Amino acid sequence: MFDLAVLWSWAEFSVRWLHVVAAMAWIGASFYFIALDLMLKPSPDLPEGAHGEEWEVHGGGFYHTVKYLVAPARLPEHLTWHKWQSYTTWLSGAALLVMVYWVGGELYLLDPARADLTLWQGIAISGGSLAIGWLAYDRLCKSPLSERPTMLMLVLFVILVAMSWGYNQVFTGRAALLHLGAFTATIMTANVFFQIIPNQRIVVEDLKAGRKPDPKYGKIAKIRSTHNNYLTLPVVFLMLSNHYPLAFATEHAWIIASLIFLTGVTIRHYFNTMHATGKGPAWTWAVTVMLMIVIAWLSSATARDRLEEAGARPLSAREARLVAAEGFDAALAVVQGNCAMCHAREPVYGAGMFWPPRGVVLETAADVARHAREIYLQAGLSHAMPPPSAALTITPADRAAIVAWYRNAMAGD
Repeated sequence: MFDLAVLWSWAEFSVRWLHVVAAMAWIGASFYFIALDLMLKPSPDLPEGAHGEEWEVHGGGFYHTVKYLVAPARLPEHLTWHKWQSYTTWLSGAALLVMVYWVGGELYLLDPARADLTLWQGIAISGGSLAIGWLAYDRLCKSPLSERPTMLMLVLFVILVAMSWGYNQVFTGRAALLHLGAFTATIMTANVFFQIIPNQRIVVEDLKAGRKPDPKYGKIAKIRSTHNNYLTLPVVFLMLSNHYPLAFATEHAWIIASLIFLTGVTIRHYFNTMHATGKGPAWTWAVTVMLMIVIAWLSSATARDRLEEAGARPLSAREARLVAAEGFDAALAVVQGNCAMCHAREPVYGAGMFWPPRGVVLETAADVARHAREIYLQAGLSHAMPPPSAALTITPADRAAIVAWYRNAMAGD
């Protein structure tokens, strides 16, 4: 019979899987249409109202694509809408945010060394910031700045830098970067839901009614799609950052995240230019490499300080119960004997290991209590940890001790 930890772990895995698959579909479609739009070529025999065409070969056949700048003279019988990739990505991401950072907020969301918040206050900041971010961005896009796209992008970058700093003042390192990614992804999906799709529906309704569509709706959708194009790569980095302590567990994590947005601009500028002209500017890669060198330098400055701060916070009521549970001393001895040499503030196992894997420290009783569920799943129920290459002698009895301790502690839930 499955226990709650196992069921919750598989539920989280399933939602994460859905999130990744949907994101792949959305990003792939987005990049394809941006490239297609930039590669369109004029032709003398295009239909009336057509802007350009593109011939492509793939999968053993040829594709002939024609784009209408506003709309065709007649609405086709079959029209494919590209929206559910975006919606599914955001909905699954929001579910994952709730499962990991709201339900597991005491461990993954809150950092008392940064801000003394209750769990509900942290959740309110988490959800409220995403909504307020979209409202502020949308207002900017509807302001006179919309006529100055470059200035609008600069203002958006300033907002993202401010949010990066703000999140790092109240949340754990992991949560701060993840929320910055969610903040950005919310803007992207809201662009699709509130602007791009509704404006396209207006054009469709005009065609059905025999009216000539207004070009302004296509222009609005184009601006929002361009923003999404430049924001995509930084969001992917931020979503992966929780696996790398050098990204999230440093004093300068908020600056690192800010610089990543600039690398997104340089990389996308290269590919957008290449699609449009056949050759991308080499300087963009030089700038990207320099930015990554600066990021690597910043990451090495005070990363361990954040790990020390995380270990200094007081135990929650649940964690205190785990320490007091029957079998804790036996489980603690197993973890300290088999895990702490890698999962230490200063790892001593193997050459070249400068930071604990995923930033997880398991040196003290408090450390073990904070990561009890992960220890139970990865070193108790499964053999994921320690890795076989570690050549450690953790026995079935050791794993059974971890399982017994955790289940004793959770028996009252």
